[in-house]
Amino acid sequence: MDHLFPLLLIGAAVWVAHGWVSDYRAALAGRPNDTSFPGATPVSELAVALASVGALFILAAETSGEHALGVSAEQSKITVLFALSSICAAPVIEEVVFRGYLVIENRGRLVLWAGVVGVSLLFALLHPFLWTWNGQALTLHFGAKAWFSTAMVFVVSLWFYSVRFFRLNPQRSLLPCFVAHATKNLGVFAIKYVEGFVGGWW
Repeated sequence: MDHLFPLLLIGAAVWVAHGWVSDYRAALAGRPNDTSFPGATPVSELAVALASVGALFILAAETSGEHALGVSAEQSKITVLFALSSICAAPVIEEVVFRGYLVIENRGRLVLWAGVVGVSLLFALLHPFLWTWNGQALTLHFGAKAWFSTAMVFVVSLWFYSVRFFRLNPQRSLLPCFVAHATKNLGVFAIKYVEGFVGGWW
């Protein structure tokens, strides 16, 4: 597996996280930056915990569904480096972009949630389950595993948006989204490791 992309993703995430944390600390001190990253605001520990529990519930449903459909053996193999990037880097980049910037605010809740559904569909389709690219050709996949995995990404995206906009998060912090996303991906890694789908460091 090409290890350049995970390394680049980790590097980008470190830069974004540094800026976001700086903005978060400024908000905590009561001096928010005028050009801060989205969602760099305080939130309760309860909101973060609930976000993580919900993500694990979705993961449990996904795992059960794969076994019920008989497609669990069709999982992709990953390396430890790829897992590290998915746990530590992807949540930062993806949450800032999708749950942070790609949000239609101040136009009413109907428009907000219509946008959430649309962007969640895009988020799901960008994950390579219904398609793969080998560097030369695009291959489409329409099996049960491809459709089910895409649907579960759509569902988890809706959850990540929900925890940014639910009542326990009045300042619309992205922190619950970060933690829930990382928790979910950590759970995926644990399941893949137990089931023998983690191979090698790089």
